[in-house]
Order: sequence, then C-alpha cells, then structure tokens
Amino acid sequence: MLHWLWLSLVVILFDQFTKQLVESSLLVFEVVPLMPSLNLTLVYNEGAAFSFLSEQGGWQRWFFILLGTVVSGVLTLWLWRLNAGQRLSAISLSLIVGGAIGNIVDRLLLGHVVDFIDFYYGDWHWPAFNVADSAITIGVVLMLLEMVREERRQPGI
Repeated sequence: MLHWLWLSLVVILFDQFTKQLVESSLLVFEVVPLMPSLNLTLVYNEGAAFSFLSEQGGWQRWFFILLGTVVSGVLTLWLWRLNAGQRLSAISLSLIVGGAIGNIVDRLLLGHVVDFIDFYYGDWHWPAFNVADSAITIGVVLMLLEMVREERRQPGI
C-alpha cells in the first residue's frame, strides 16, 4: 500500500506552496478576510498544536522534528503492512504522514511552523492552522471512521 504515499507528497507540496504564497503576500499578523468566520492571518508557531511548548527557548523545535519523524516512520511502516482492501486506512495514514512532514519541513528550514488559516466565531478564534494541520486532522477523522466501521463489521456487535 506504499503507492498511497503519492497522497502524502501532494499534501507536502500543496502545504509548502500555500505557506510560501501566504508568506510572500502577507505581513505577520496581517488579517485578510475571506468570508464570514474565515480569515487569512500569517503567524509563526514554534510549538505544536495550540502553540503547546512555544515559549520553551528552542529545544522544542528539535523535539517536534524528532517526534514527527518517528511518527511518520511508524505510520509509513503501518501503511506498508496494510492489505489491499484497507483503502480508507491507507488514505488516512498518507494524509497524516504528509501533514507531519509538511510541518517538519517548516521546522527544519525556518525553525517554526507557518500557520495562516484563521477560523473564528464572534470574538473567539480557533488557533491558526495550515494545510498540513488540516491533512492531519482529516486523516485522524478518517482513521476513527474506519475503526468504527471495522468494529461494526465484527460479529456480535
């Protein structure tokens, strides 16, 4: 099932393209309204999800690079071991790997992750995110759906 890694590559390329486009078009913290409840806003995240560990002095960069690399390797191994019929699992794992590598590239080259999608409601703003984060989220949701689907297929459930 490693042929599904083409999807990871598409995620990485689209993620890097959108980040470069936003960085070349916006100043940091500049807000560009796209539609109600959605802005483009360039921000840099030195931590992980929700800026976790962003104020830790720099060691977290290497920690998240190492963590993302190990997780990507484990998920690629998992992908390699899938059966041909496990297409949804292959898609979900490929999305997660692509998203993880997209953010690893940022950390390696820039020392931080470029985020720019600002979803909000009223005065409440979800932490800014990017294409890689979206791919990871979609991959995890698909994986959970596949688990539920598999559980329902089991006899006696």
